[in-house]
Amino acid sequence: MTKTGILALQGDFREHARLVSSIGVAAVEVRTPAQLADVDRLVIPGGESTTIAKLALAGDLVRPIRDRARDGMPIFGTCAGMIVLAERVIDGDPLLALMDVTVRRNAYGRQAESFEADVDVDGIDHPVHGVFIRAPWIEDVGPEVRVLSSYEGRPVVLQQRNLLAASFHPELVGETALHEFFLSLPR
Repeated sequence: MTKTGILALQGDFREHARLVSSIGVAAVEVRTPAQLADVDRLVIPGGESTTIAKLALAGDLVRPIRDRARDGMPIFGTCAGMIVLAERVIDGDPLLALMDVTVRRNAYGRQAESFEADVDVDGIDHPVHGVFIRAPWIEDVGPEVRVLSSYEGRPVVLQQRNLLAASFHPELVGETALHEFFLSLPR
């Protein structure tokens, strides 16, 4: 049986775990390299990217995640998870530096300016509903990155081989389409 890891250091990892479980896939909270070694793919949730980075470094998870990603393990980052995956971070430091993008933290505004929107995503046959909470946006993408969706002219869903990233939170509204797309990525 496929096991999907949810990086459970900070943020809305519980919501991701519930959503993954609701579509019939085993969700495992990952806090250690040993737990990471036991999963087939990994979700990096939204939250506070600087806190996730500090805890990942303290827990010796950065190198094992990088190694697994480079070996082909699919990884899906939402909101702060997108920042954690990015090679370049404006007003911040990259952590995993796996996806060839430049990201701007909190670009869609403060908490009070949060909003919900439907976006069309290549490969999904209906609009995907998501919540943009202090969401990052993409300043530029490298040649191997596919923009799967844009919102108001900015890329918001991206794929680079086995990596998937979204600026928003689909898990907060029970939107399963992006997770199902992620679970279909070959290993």
